[in-house]
Amino acid sequence: MPRIAGVNIPENKQIETALTYIYGIGRPLSSKILKESGVPSTKRANDLTDKEVAAIRQVLEGKFKIEGDLRREIMANIKRMKEIRCWRGLRHIKGLPVRGQKTKKNSRTIRGNVKKTVGSGRKAAPAPK
Repeated sequence: MPRIAGVNIPENKQIETALTYIYGIGRPLSSKILKESGVPSTKRANDLTDKEVAAIRQVLEGKFKIEGDLRREIMANIKRMKEIRCWRGLRHIKGLPVRGQKTKKNSRTIRGNVKKTVGSGRKAAPAPK
């Protein structure tokens, strides 16, 4: 199982899909990385040679923020918004949706108001004896 950027890449998937298991890498960025490193995108992750894995690592380390660095940057941005008390920061503080969603009917999970849906409310008739 190849290990890239501190993440175990699944063996049985094509490398283009397997790279998306790394935080901060999606399909378009994955194909771009593979083109730069010279690895065919249809190759399976367990068929990679050490040289190909090293080429992928080199491209990742040189150009892109992924995993821990990206998570830290995002958390720092949220913290900064909270400190300057901008609108998005206040929404983060209150635990409400940040990107303009309605809150009357939706956003139950972010508000912590999760209600279970129930049936008709009518109880079944007792079984005859």
